[in-house]
Amino acid sequence: MTVKYGWQGRVYEDFEVGDVYPHPLGRTVTQADNIWFTLVTCNPNPIHFDEYYAAQTEWGKPLVDSTFTLALVTGLSVSDVSQNGVNLGWDEVRLPAPLFEGDTVYAQSEVLETRESRSRKHQGIVRLKTIGFKQDGTVVIEFKRTILVYK
Repeated sequence: MTVKYGWQGRVYEDFEVGDVYPHPLGRTVTQADNIWFTLVTCNPNPIHFDEYYAAQTEWGKPLVDSTFTLALVTGLSVSDVSQNGVNLGWDEVRLPAPLFEGDTVYAQSEVLETRESRSRKHQGIVRLKTIGFKQDGTVVIEFKRTILVYK
């Protein structure tokens, strides 16, 4: 029997400034995702779980919790970006358009900077810009992310 290993994620040397990684998986957001995430994070804003309330807003229906959107798009990028590293931070998080239950989210990341870690010789630091977009191409989130990744 031949063992064939799957994708193991990138290491520091694999990142080149200017590279763009279209992340292969998309994810359709369900009502349960939105309600459970608001419950687990103790978010009491009814715009996320009260359909009657949300129907009276300018959006006319519940908005997906923005921190769920950040977590989802980050998760979609892990196999390409941070599977062999850890997050150091997110910056410049923007939500240019709403995300709704039933929308499918896709993502891509672009490498902005790379440098070797000064304190951890076996790791490097990579800064990326990630965007999340709906099935129609509308960008719903964009952010910059810094990771510490193994060489």
